Amino acid sequence: MTHASSLVRPRSRLAVAATLVVLEAALVVSWSAGFVGIRFASDHAPIFLILLWRSLVSGLLLLPFALLVGPRLRWRDVPPQMLFGALAMAGYLSGFALAIGQGVPTGLVALIADLLPLMVALLSWPILGQALTRRQWLGSIIGLAGVLIASGRSLSLGDVALWAYGLPVLGTLSFALATLLQKRSAAGALPVHQSLCLQCLSAAALLAGPAWIEGGVAPVLDAGFIGGILWLVVIATFGAWSLYYLALRRSSPARVTAVLYLSPPVTMIWAWVMFGEPLSWAMVVGLAVSLAGILIAGASHGADRRD
Repeated sequence: MTHASSLVRPRSRLAVAATLVVLEAALVVSWSAGFVGIRFASDHAPIFLILLWRSLVSGLLLLPFALLVGPRLRWRDVPPQMLFGALAMAGYLSGFALAIGQGVPTGLVALIADLLPLMVALLSWPILGQALTRRQWLGSIIGLAGVLIASGRSLSLGDVALWAYGLPVLGTLSFALATLLQKRSAAGALPVHQSLCLQCLSAAALLAGPAWIEGGVAPVLDAGFIGGILWLVVIATFGAWSLYYLALRRSSPARVTAVLYLSPPVTMIWAWVMFGEPLSWAMVVGLAVSLAGILIAGASHGADRRD
């Protein structure tokens, strides 16, 4: 009996690990697809209008399921989800949109976004009491090195106000804080479709103001805009964010965000396939280096501990 149970446990652990890897791979692909959707839709509408309708349509489509499927929503569940939506969606996305609008080079904005795993690592100890191991730090640094290799040639400082460079930093910190607070909070135990619904609707309410200032909140009745929004809703919101929250519940914030180091190189492959943008050897090498860093970080058992 003992011998049989000792065989089942390793198989069970292997199945859990394999499921997590598949989940993370799907996360990287769908997360990268979100940048492609923004790239496509931005040719047809202002950025805040895109973010507003992405969040609003996602939230409204999820609302019937949030009300009818799963545990009954309680009023006390709403404020924490509003906070998570404000930080993880409205704050994160607005920081980058405003920075690009102020003239901060897109390559530099993307690089700052890629610092998310390091920011999560720095905040994990004071918020969750989870200090990263040496292996995890090493993997995170190697992952960042891969991003630098892949995108370094596209970086420039530009000629904009110094304060504008702080906007994407604040956006990334906002997302990191939301990730860790949701991991710690009991409100984070809501089913993913319910938490995502509340967060999307909260983000839409906050994004309506900037969209109005930018030119109005009415949707653009154009096939390109509608197609871009549908892409962002189905793949980048229902796909990417749902997978992100599922992975966060199965693993540590440090590991989940480290996996996103693969997002920029994979995005470059998406852009090469869909828009014919050039794909260099530096991008391929950067992808390989980032993958090596993730494998090193993920090999640490401490990365997978759950609260």
